[in-house]
Amino acid sequence: MQVKHLLLIAILALTAACSSKQPEVDENLSEVELYQQAQADLDNRSYTQAIAKLKALESRYPFGRYAEQAQLELIYAYYKNAEPEAAKSSAERFIRLHPQHANVDYAYYLKGLASFDQDRGLLARFLPLDMTKRDPGAARDSYNEFAQLTSRYPTSRYAPDAKQRMIYLRNLLAAYEVHVGHYYLTRQAYVAAANRGRYVVENFQETPSVGDGLAIMTEAYQRLSLDDLAATSLETLKLNYPDHPSLESGQFVPLEEEADNRSWLAKATLGLIETETPLPPGETRASQDVIRQYEDAAQQIPRELQQDAKTGETAKKRSIWSYLTFGLFD
Repeated sequence: MQVKHLLLIAILALTAACSSKQPEVDENLSEVELYQQAQADLDNRSYTQAIAKLKALESRYPFGRYAEQAQLELIYAYYKNAEPEAAKSSAERFIRLHPQHANVDYAYYLKGLASFDQDRGLLARFLPLDMTKRDPGAARDSYNEFAQLTSRYPTSRYAPDAKQRMIYLRNLLAAYEVHVGHYYLTRQAYVAAANRGRYVVENFQETPSVGDGLAIMTEAYQRLSLDDLAATSLETLKLNYPDHPSLESGQFVPLEEEADNRSWLAKATLGLIETETPLPPGETRASQDVIRQYEDAAQQIPRELQQDAKTGETAKKRSIWSYLTFGLFD
């Protein structure tokens, strides 16, 4: 991280700390004066002062002519003051109290915007962070909130912008799933990787990540030696995304290198000393350990309690006479 980025973060943190103290509001101000001063603060981008006056207006004059408008503008002030949780809480309160208000669609829109910017975070606004590798919780909330706006108020003036943001959020959520799928491939969790790839293909159609989902499915099925499923995924990838990076001259090239499961001694000696045999396709050290533990436990069972593998009958202890007569008189 560059020094200028650190300085910028320090300045922002200091500014936030200095502005955290709520300003006092004159108790003698009338409803009109409070509203006018709050409007002036909003115009001057003095959002902390505007919040204090709008809250005072709502509490002192709950049934006044500016009460409902003050609640709406309080949502906006919280949003502009980088307080997303307070903005969403105020928006939910307005929607609950005034579901039939002429401007309730604005509350839905601001609620979605608050979640949209919350996912980006303060650092992401100034630092080159990859949003597809971050927790998509707020992005998912924002998408759902914009979806509520566009479904309930399709003719709203805010619906076109909400739809454009939904396209971006959907692409972001799909790219996140692809990132998780690649992570599972590197960890040799091939079943989980295949499921992530299939989830992208089934739920994020018409996004740029569908081809990546098919590539993840193909690679995971190949690692699992599921040849039929791998061939089907590969044919679909070739048919729909012939220029995908995983295809070279029509041949599939895995994007993730196969993990080296050799011991540290084998790696250090460049394979001259192999302490363990290579794993069969689709098998892991963990599965081998489970099988080994089962075999060890089976050998420790007393002979008189062991069952014949074919008949299922419990083995009986043979006498000396039985051994001498080769079991003819058992």
